[in-house]
Amino acid sequence: MQRSFPVLVCILVSALVLPPPARAQSADPGYDEEIVVVGRAQTFYLQSDTRLGAKIDLDVVDLPQSVQILTKQLIIDQAARDITDLYRSIAGVSEFSYSGVTFRGFRDSGNVFYDGVRGDPYSGFSVPQLFNIERVEVLKGPSAALYGSGEPGGMINYVTKKPRFETTRDFAATAGNYSLYGASADATGALAENVAYRVGAFYESQDSFRRNADETNLEVATGVLWRLGDATELTASVNYVEQELGGHRLRGVLADDDGDFIVGRSFNTNESSDFQDLQALVGQLNLKHDFSETLQVSATLRYLDNEREQGYHEPRGWVDANGDGDANQADGTIRREYRDQFRANEETSLTIDVTKDFTFNDMAHTFLAGADYHVVDTEYDYLRARYAADGVVDLNVYDRNYGITNPATYNLTDLNRDGVEVRRYGFYVQDYVRLNEAWAVMLGVRYDDFEDEDKSDGYSFSDDHLSPRLGITFRPAANTTFYLNYSESFKPASLGAQEDVEGDSALDPERGTQWELGWKQQWLEGQLLSTVAVYQIVKEDLALTNPLDTGPGDGQPELINLGEVESQGAEFTLVGDLTQNWTMTANYAWNDTEVVEGSSIRNTFGDGSEFVNAPEHQVGLWTRYDFDRLNSSIAFGVDYVSEQRSFNDQMVKAYTTVDASWTTSWERITLQINATNLFDKEYAVSGFLERTGHFPGAPREIVAQLRYQF
Repeated sequence: MQRSFPVLVCILVSALVLPPPARAQSADPGYDEEIVVVGRAQTFYLQSDTRLGAKIDLDVVDLPQSVQILTKQLIIDQAARDITDLYRSIAGVSEFSYSGVTFRGFRDSGNVFYDGVRGDPYSGFSVPQLFNIERVEVLKGPSAALYGSGEPGGMINYVTKKPRFETTRDFAATAGNYSLYGASADATGALAENVAYRVGAFYESQDSFRRNADETNLEVATGVLWRLGDATELTASVNYVEQELGGHRLRGVLADDDGDFIVGRSFNTNESSDFQDLQALVGQLNLKHDFSETLQVSATLRYLDNEREQGYHEPRGWVDANGDGDANQADGTIRREYRDQFRANEETSLTIDVTKDFTFNDMAHTFLAGADYHVVDTEYDYLRARYAADGVVDLNVYDRNYGITNPATYNLTDLNRDGVEVRRYGFYVQDYVRLNEAWAVMLGVRYDDFEDEDKSDGYSFSDDHLSPRLGITFRPAANTTFYLNYSESFKPASLGAQEDVEGDSALDPERGTQWELGWKQQWLEGQLLSTVAVYQIVKEDLALTNPLDTGPGDGQPELINLGEVESQGAEFTLVGDLTQNWTMTANYAWNDTEVVEGSSIRNTFGDGSEFVNAPEHQVGLWTRYDFDRLNSSIAFGVDYVSEQRSFNDQMVKAYTTVDASWTTSWERITLQINATNLFDKEYAVSGFLERTGHFPGAPREIVAQLRYQF
């Protein structure tokens, strides 16, 4: 993908859809509408409707599964610029590494959707940015009955900003420490009585608290909405994303077994010349048509072209710098290898959903039938230089000798990697039945067919899977809901693992099952919603080394479906308005995840042990209070994560951080100042390998944003 082409496309589309200021008008050409936002609206952080967990119009209190919606206002109030800024607000979710998370005890980085379909422009090792996001929806537990393969912990859906007929203009400038500066502009309005547009642009640059690291983000987003009659509308969008990360790909800071950093949190094994550059072009079409008041169809086509280039120094452990035969941290020198990598994804997703409302035997039904298709064609080039023998100079972690090694002189070896082709398609049906005023049942099942092919040697593997789902809700009162949910997940074994057992027996997909019991309660006439959920997840058929395998020719496969992991826990969330001026979102999660069978699971240490980066306790709070007479508000947040363990069983200490913000407005101008990690706590958000260290949390950061709406 040539860099200039997507930029040109976005500029041309922007020019076509952005009207001159004098023509800005409402959807009704008979009058002009001026919108001035002052004060605050009710239910700041509470949104009661979502299609995420059922793909039908359903209030969250009627959904027999735990779900959280992080609203646009919450994103603004927390000055959240990427998804990691929001983890505190999601019960049972903590940071694993990069954009990967621990979800109800399980590591998950692939269950990411945009507008309900697959196609993540930040796939790989980049962190999703939030400029183009209207809200973030989080479904807890398995979701295979509607969305196909994935981990059993949950899924994240990003709802993108859409064209609107209401005329809005929004400009924001951002500044902060670590040389942060940026700007964004967003506009919506009507081009004609039946055509609306949106165009937005975002740029931001910042140095990192880590040595030799910085970050630049650019995004241009455009969209057009056509109302093709009273029953049909078509929405088209084109987005371009560019991210340049200097000094990346970042690993952690070296730590001892007690979880203490042995060097400062600014430590980085990378050189200043290291980098990771991302370019992505996304096109999306959504067509909705109402055949009648009871029969609707929606189809979404999403195309993604994503390229990532990176060159970075990977730490490989201590060296015997003194020649005494003892390689340890006292010598202070680590080996490094240099990785020159290119990755590219070309993805196409198509999803079609048909819903029908009808009554049978005095029971109201909402029936869903759908199908989706997802194909991914990847490219992968991998060159590597290892250690001093290939010219890579060792790094002393105490007296850092940056800048004396040069990748241009390295002896690079081509590892002859290539990409894969992935094909997935599925069919699913679901019936939501209101048995009477109090009871409802949701029953669904999905069939998946998948095929993976290694482009380097032509090896391919295909299989299929059936995923059922059952949900029951009971509403003894209008503001009270109890629910029971059974759901499943599945995840195909990797293509490399299948190739290892070729000729013996194919590996079954990993399979997860969950039982969840919950209580949702509306308070204060619907202004406040609490959710309590208890769950048990069993993940089985993990591919492990066969204990009976003694080598080639013994009749035993190298890998078998053996491993089993159990996760059990409880979650509590509270979101909404306590008073006219006081709003909040709060959560607590308890989780216990351990290995039931299989000591060679890479994410664990043996039977009875905890999973990596699976904290037992988490607490998140964000609350805001408005002073109407001053046109101002204050807010603060707390994030607590209990002790965790790394891959090498090193402790990751528990931590608590505090954030705060102040916002004030003058007519159309808003000034907002946010302080994250207010008390400058030194901590690690998660662990990894001993040689790569723990991922450090950011020091205190002050961000100021000036917003002008007109």
